[in-house]
Amino acid sequence: MTPFIKKKEIKNDWYLVNAENLVVGRLASYISMVLRGKNKAKFNPNQDNGDFVIVTNIEKIKFTGKKLENKKYFRHTGYPGGIKETSPQKLQERNKSQEILKLAVKRMLPDGPLAKKQLGKLKMYYGDEHPHSSQNPTEIKFSDLNRKNYIKI
Repeated sequence: MTPFIKKKEIKNDWYLVNAENLVVGRLASYISMVLRGKNKAKFNPNQDNGDFVIVTNIEKIKFTGKKLENKKYFRHTGYPGGIKETSPQKLQERNKSQEILKLAVKRMLPDGPLAKKQLGKLKMYYGDEHPHSSQNPTEIKFSDLNRKNYIKI
């Protein structure tokens, strides 16, 4: 039997990740797991019991191989012939590194209103500074979890 927890019993933790030289896909999969609450023993797919994630140094995330140039993001305007494409390299040139990670995490979450609420728990910042120090976030050394999570320069 699945243990259901009440809203008042849900405790949201705060985690801090330094994204400097981290691989985008691996970081996004870990963040989506934490946002959904899959890292907790009482995970329930229809409840929002995930945690908050703060990502700093977002401008320094990396891609493996030639994905920075070759990967394409597509969207459609809704008009005939209205398909638009962009690449991560173009987004980084326009200082929109947040969009790269946000798109990766968003596409790893299930569709629907619950996913939009969970995505709102993701906070991304350029540089080392963030305004959430009063929440006492737990720092996660993501590069130490697996040697493939980190790209050496």
